[in-house]
Amino acid sequence: MSPTSETAQGGRRLVIVESPAKAKTIKGYLGPGYVVEASVGHIRDLPSGAAEVPEKYTGEVRRLGVDVDHDFQPIYVVNADKKAQVRKLKELLAESDELFLATDEDREGEAIAWHLQEVLKPKVPVHRMVFHEITKDAIQQAVANPRELNKRMVDAQETRRILDRLYGYEVSPVLWKKVMRGLSAGRVQSVATRLVVERERERIAFRSAEYWDLTGTFSTGRAGDPSDPSSLVARLATVEGKRVAQGRDFGADGRLKSENVLHLDEEKARALAASLADTRFAVRSVESKPYRRSPYAPFRTTTLQQEASRKLGFGAKATMQVAQKLYENGFITYMRTDSTILSDTAVGAARAQVTQLYGADYLPEKPRVYAGKVKNAQEAHEAIRPSGDRFRTPAETGLTGDQFRLYELIWKRTVASQMKDATGNSVTVKIAGAAADGRDVEFSASGKTITFHGFMKAYVEGADDPNAELDDRERRLPQVAEGDALAAEEITVDGHATKPPARYTEASLVKELEEREIGRPSTYASIIGTILDRGYVFKKGTALVPSFLSFAVVNLLEKHFGRLVDYDFTAKMEDDLDRIARGEAQAVPWLKRFYFGEGGSGTEGAGGAADAGNGDGDHLGGLKELVTDLGAIDAREISSFPVGDGIVLRVGRYGPYVERGEKDQEGHQRADVPEDLAPDELTVAYAEELLAKPSGDFELGADPVSGNQIVAKDGRYGPYVTEILPENTPKTGKNAVKPRTASLFKSMSIDTVTLDEALKLMSLPRVVGADAEGVEITAQNGRYGPYLKKGTDSRSLTDEEQLFTITLEEALAIYAQPKQRGRAAAKPPLKELGTDPVSEKPVVVKDGRFGPYVTDGETNATLRTDDSVETITPERGYELLAEKRAKGPAKKAAKKAPAKKAPAKKTAAKTAATKTAATKTAAAKKTAAKKTTAAKTTAAKTTATKTAAKKTTAAAKKAAAAEQE
Repeated sequence: MSPTSETAQGGRRLVIVESPAKAKTIKGYLGPGYVVEASVGHIRDLPSGAAEVPEKYTGEVRRLGVDVDHDFQPIYVVNADKKAQVRKLKELLAESDELFLATDEDREGEAIAWHLQEVLKPKVPVHRMVFHEITKDAIQQAVANPRELNKRMVDAQETRRILDRLYGYEVSPVLWKKVMRGLSAGRVQSVATRLVVERERERIAFRSAEYWDLTGTFSTGRAGDPSDPSSLVARLATVEGKRVAQGRDFGADGRLKSENVLHLDEEKARALAASLADTRFAVRSVESKPYRRSPYAPFRTTTLQQEASRKLGFGAKATMQVAQKLYENGFITYMRTDSTILSDTAVGAARAQVTQLYGADYLPEKPRVYAGKVKNAQEAHEAIRPSGDRFRTPAETGLTGDQFRLYELIWKRTVASQMKDATGNSVTVKIAGAAADGRDVEFSASGKTITFHGFMKAYVEGADDPNAELDDRERRLPQVAEGDALAAEEITVDGHATKPPARYTEASLVKELEEREIGRPSTYASIIGTILDRGYVFKKGTALVPSFLSFAVVNLLEKHFGRLVDYDFTAKMEDDLDRIARGEAQAVPWLKRFYFGEGGSGTEGAGGAADAGNGDGDHLGGLKELVTDLGAIDAREISSFPVGDGIVLRVGRYGPYVERGEKDQEGHQRADVPEDLAPDELTVAYAEELLAKPSGDFELGADPVSGNQIVAKDGRYGPYVTEILPENTPKTGKNAVKPRTASLFKSMSIDTVTLDEALKLMSLPRVVGADAEGVEITAQNGRYGPYLKKGTDSRSLTDEEQLFTITLEEALAIYAQPKQRGRAAAKPPLKELGTDPVSEKPVVVKDGRFGPYVTDGETNATLRTDDSVETITPERGYELLAEKRAKGPAKKAAKKAPAKKAPAKKTAAKTAATKTAATKTAAAKKTAAKKTTAAKTTAAKTTATKTAAKKTTAAAKKAAAAEQE
């Protein structure tokens, strides 16, 4: 239905989109009579706590925000931070003749549109306006051709939301009770965490194997040129017809998978090389095959995230942030898509640019069609591509920085997708000879020549393995024929060791989740962000490393909630949700089956996720039953992992530690484990080293004045000394007493500090004296080192010992000198990382006021908790800078204009006016005071009610974080 003729002649139309940036762009494409406003995301959702639930709901409904006993009816509330925006939208709607709901064309966008309609309750015609690119033509077409709201999509999204709420709010409290407070579980985040943990387990169990081989450099004896080299390098392939073992022939246990290969050790390899010193070699065979490589499909969300990680060093989150800006500003199509389809318009634009930029020889006769979609695809969109019916080249966009680089990547991939195949030849040459002892040996070399580069002129895909060869790399071999004699210029002996499986990166984890059909590809960036934020995973370079905490969480989920983190179950659950979206299954019976178990919904969903399990039998009961009986869960057992030699790694409430023996028994040892230690690096030897270090509290003796015990401790921010107060000392309230505490000097050690030194440290700050005006000068030890303080004037001291030795005269001499203004001389960088691929400027690590940070001179990014100066890699540094650029500059709070002072001289008339204004201001203040008193009285009356609600809310609020997939 298009806009009515009456409206078109001068009515007012309200268009609601999600973001202000999108609203600004669309406003420019619509003429007068259109008001474009943003909802700023979701305006309504499930309550984040019991206090937000209407009073008529009680019990479990208040905790979950879902009425599980009445067909899983969700309780929706307008978000507290959106009430003002909703009020504004209602006011704009009251003045409008039509409403266009122009949210994104996917399940999430459809749900936002439905919530807007439910909350605003429009009395004017309502249209669903959809588009997948923000160009003038696309927006005008969308206005002219609206559709109805798709309730089936809304129901599918609502089912997912309810499912995630039940999963998060029921499972997370189990983690609080059995592992640690504040943890969360989620339908996809827990499975993603399990993948990372399983990979680390494989690395821990891995045993490296050593193997050797030979590499020969063979010469044809003739002069070479670039098209026909004079020599080639070949690797030993067989001895007496038996293939020489390579890394792929060994299992994770370090043993050969088959006995049908020859395993060379160093001694055998060197003996064989020696026996080939005088061998005459000849070409045994030459095999040539045609080579053809087709272009890659245009980007969808996951492939864009993977390529941006490989080529640009972006994390998944940073990629989506940059892509969002490109979309909202009209440069690319919608970036959350599972489709590789290109519209006819886009195909035409791409083909036109192929001809224009590369020539007709690179254009295939017919357009290429990429119709494949991933299994759990969203219902909307085409592939991610440049917007419009004519693609702007990167140079034409005027973009800079990360936006330019990502646009260029998308543009190249899209244009390349409509180019001809790359063609050429692949050649395998086998070289034979006889060793001194008569054994037949065969070397093999492979080559590739590209005769027509085709799409590779525009784009070549990256690889997750940094050692992998890219598609456009040629390896030219000499032109030889069977029987040709070759001379061995050099034969080298090479030793190798098998490597454990590589840890996941963001790109490879996204790929793994998609291949296993777990979750929705459009949510992977937020999933990875969640497991990083929760501390389940941290980064070393680009690798995702599981924390010891995640080992405990996954251990509990696998042993007692196996179904919930089973890969097949999670994938089948996604299938079931898609069946609901297609109308092939009903949401309520499926939710009953999931939550209450077998009897919950009859036969609905049979053959789907509810039948999948991990063999533990837990698929017979529903989620509610699983989380009710927690007696079988031994909290200590699920958080304990044997290291070896009687040492056990335990995950405690305050972090991981290693322990030998039982507490309070002779020989018991315990030591904290660094939180940034990768689990596969915790060997028996390192655990022994930790246990041998001095740890725990060192009792130094009693303070002769107070009698309190003085102890030295190793804290989060370094070693310090403190006093132990008597048990009855009040710790809260007006009479609370805080123990004296002081950090150790850099020259001190926790295991050598004495009682006298500790008392001396705790005596700080020290009064040095007073200046001529009686202002006290003190010597203090602060976060940035020792300093003097006089009123608000502070001066740095050169070393810590001066805190106890500086005299009043010396202090006054320091204050007599002018205070150094501006910045001190720049400190040398802590580490140099190389040249940033974006700014092309040198990146270094510096020590700042708030800790170490990376900078290229333009952008600064603080190192995260899991980063360190010693271990940070260039790639990680570039990634931190890319994320900081993607966020944009920090918004500064608006400063209030200072009140203007009245001039000293005034005329009589001005004075009278001022007095009158003052009188009015005073009256206004009195009125305001009365209103405030009344408001306080009202607030006091409602306090009791709110307090009760808040108590009910406490547990629920902590579970709110658990709902992200």
